[in-house]
Amino acid sequence: MSYTPKGTVYGVLLNFHAEAEALASQMHAPPYKAPPKAPVLYVKTANTWTPGGGAIALPADVPEVEIGATIAMVIGEAGTVAGHVLMNDLSVPHASFFRPPVRYKCLDGFLGIGPALRTGGDAEGFSLEVRINGERRHAADFSQLVRSPAQLLADVGEFMTLRPGDVLMLGCNAGRPLARAGDRIEIVAPGFESLSNTLVAEAA
Repeated sequence: MSYTPKGTVYGVLLNFHAEAEALASQMHAPPYKAPPKAPVLYVKTANTWTPGGGAIALPADVPEVEIGATIAMVIGEAGTVAGHVLMNDLSVPHASFFRPPVRYKCLDGFLGIGPALRTGGDAEGFSLEVRINGERRHAADFSQLVRSPAQLLADVGEFMTLRPGDVLMLGCNAGRPLARAGDRIEIVAPGFESLSNTLVAEAA
């Protein structure tokens, strides 16, 4: 049986050093003029969830999407981590990072969810790569996080309660690749079952 989230799925931005460094100059521009002090979160609503192996439809006005490959923590009892799962966090390319726009991140089907939960293992030792049509296009090393998994949980816990079944992504590395309808996306990581989704054009 494939894994399906039992709670709310949260994404986090600016949690890889390379991503934060690439956007550093923008963080000091108006209106904010300083980097965010708390984690920048957004929600991937239930309409976005697509199981591993499923097709993800791109609307006619969305010629390409960003592939946000990541690993997510699944919250257990008393704030523990019950396991980890691969995720393909798709979004329409956009410039905002302080206030992630729902219209670009929460389109139907825009979150591929790995087929199985991995229990055990230290998330800071995880790595992954993205293959598009069989070609390696992207990689992420989770030792390069701004906030470690434990620190991210602690910082989020200062302003909200994560409940059993909720899911918190660890973030996406800089240089997210773009993909179009017809492309097959595969996210592979040692110790995880691979996550594959195919992008298709939305039916008229």
